[in-house]
Amino acid sequence: MCGIAGIISTPIADTQKVKADLHRMTDAIAHRGPDGEGFWINENEQVALGHRRLKIIDLSDKAAQPMHYGNCSSATGGVMGTHHYTITYNGEIYNYPELRNELSSIGYQFKTQSDTEVILAAYDYWKADCLLHFDGMFAFALWDEKKQQLFCAKDRFGEKPFYFYDDGKQFLFASEMKALWAAGVPKQINNEQLLNYLTIGLVQNVARPDETFFKNIYSLQPGHHLTIKLPGLAMELARYWDLDKETTDLNISETEAIEKFSFLLQQSVSRRLRSDVKLGTSLSGGLDSSTIAGMCSLLTTHGSRFTSFSAVFPGFEKDESQFINDVVEKFRLENFKVTPTAQQLLTDFDKLMYHQEEPFQSLSIYAQYKVYELAKQHGTTVILDGQGADETLAGYHKYYHWYWQQLLHSGQWSLVNKEISAARKLGVNEAWGFKNRLAAFMPERAAKALERKALKQQARHPFLNPDFLAEGPKGNAIHKPVVTKLNDILYHDTCQLGLQELLRYADRNSMAHGREVRLPFLSHELVQFVFSLPSHFKIKDGWTKWILRKCMSEALPQSIVWRKDKIGYEPPQKQWMQHKAMQNRIMDSRKKLVDERILKPEIMPQPIQAKAANEAGNDDFRYLCAAMIL
Repeated sequence: MCGIAGIISTPIADTQKVKADLHRMTDAIAHRGPDGEGFWINENEQVALGHRRLKIIDLSDKAAQPMHYGNCSSATGGVMGTHHYTITYNGEIYNYPELRNELSSIGYQFKTQSDTEVILAAYDYWKADCLLHFDGMFAFALWDEKKQQLFCAKDRFGEKPFYFYDDGKQFLFASEMKALWAAGVPKQINNEQLLNYLTIGLVQNVARPDETFFKNIYSLQPGHHLTIKLPGLAMELARYWDLDKETTDLNISETEAIEKFSFLLQQSVSRRLRSDVKLGTSLSGGLDSSTIAGMCSLLTTHGSRFTSFSAVFPGFEKDESQFINDVVEKFRLENFKVTPTAQQLLTDFDKLMYHQEEPFQSLSIYAQYKVYELAKQHGTTVILDGQGADETLAGYHKYYHWYWQQLLHSGQWSLVNKEISAARKLGVNEAWGFKNRLAAFMPERAAKALERKALKQQARHPFLNPDFLAEGPKGNAIHKPVVTKLNDILYHDTCQLGLQELLRYADRNSMAHGREVRLPFLSHELVQFVFSLPSHFKIKDGWTKWILRKCMSEALPQSIVWRKDKIGYEPPQKQWMQHKAMQNRIMDSRKKLVDERILKPEIMPQPIQAKAANEAGNDDFRYLCAAMIL
């Protein structure tokens, strides 16, 4: 896990300026790699790569980056030659030992024990298809001197960030946007993105997912690779992987499904325990994090107890301390707890926004930020986490009605009634009425109706300045998916909107403290298997994430496996927003948005609406975040 940066120039730029810009870029993301830095410029001085290192695999200097493979030609040192590759890379390839053995068997030799060198050899052998062989999270830029091209790639689900800017003369890329700004890239607000956020809470544009909150700064999308070719900076973008949501194995038995799911999850956790530094896990008390914590404890053979980290809120109605303690006791985990407070939030908020760079939905991410800080305080570099299960296994309550609509559309009337009744007995109050039944048979119309509803919600916002509203969404800026089956909405949330923002939060929060977060539920083999299962393996008898519950029914405490509530890292945000100093900050944010002609002056005398993390109408929290990026 590291920070990467680079500059590709045409024509040849001022070398001294490029060197200075590159150093500024890596300095801006030094928190991502506190263990070292490296720089490389190619012989014709058109390609400059930088790296900040967080040592995880092979802690020796031989594994430092930028790393070369084969003979290498460099203006700043290195062996002269005619055919070579140079890489700057952020992430982990978890199956690197298996790939290393495979490549060694066909004649490749390695000088390090790092996964970085495996990427270089794999690219030499398979070229772009090497990406299909990787089980991991990654963002990298690989310079091919012979082809005079930069090959950039991002992992299948977008766990690792890759931002870029192209003005026709230079192509700049980095792990975070602040590195681009450090090199002089203009910081200009994308008003369309800002409007979507202020009115309906969107932090990503589904219609144009590569856009950010800043004009002309783009994000390489999950499952894509990008090639930049000299001499003219010609850009080629291609998708190398997509999740198959259409192929369903209707013949698989319950026993077979549970066995294979268990095997793939255990394999994923085992691979993500590969590390040359100390590992731990976050533990919230929910099913997902408890599953990962339990598996980590069972799969590690060292004498000491496996370490876990938790955020707790004693006295808060949604505090999960008891559930956390149940798991800690079951697996004899070493557990450290932190209790974030309103005062700490006030101290940390500027830093939190600095690292996130773009607005976020709620203060739930602050609890995560403090958990990763706690891990740093206790010398744990790698943290395994449970993110990804909700989106792939239908863990949110909103998925119930999509599943019921699928059953209704397929004519399973009796099963619809049975499932609704079972869910109601578990305390699920998800809406189900005439519009849901209509949507089951007219999904395209339902999607369009939801789009119109969102647009009306934007237009009716009472305090938006008309001039700002006029600069708002154009065309299909607000997109709602057509959902004919449960897999459609799960695909949308996993690959298009939903999971992407959670992965951004986790990456920035962990890297703010120089920690690496690994997500076993996002093994692509595991996710593809889940999507191949019929929907009743995800929601059954009123329970979400049914196959995971069955898989862990004997391993985890029953209080965890059969929890009826759904919380997930929810802090006392409403109480925090009622803090006098926080209310002063919100008023200052309103004033700033008024001065920028984004809000009307009429907003100023309105009482502040303190809302819980997942409560609708959280406008004042959005004002707070939005003002910070201006």
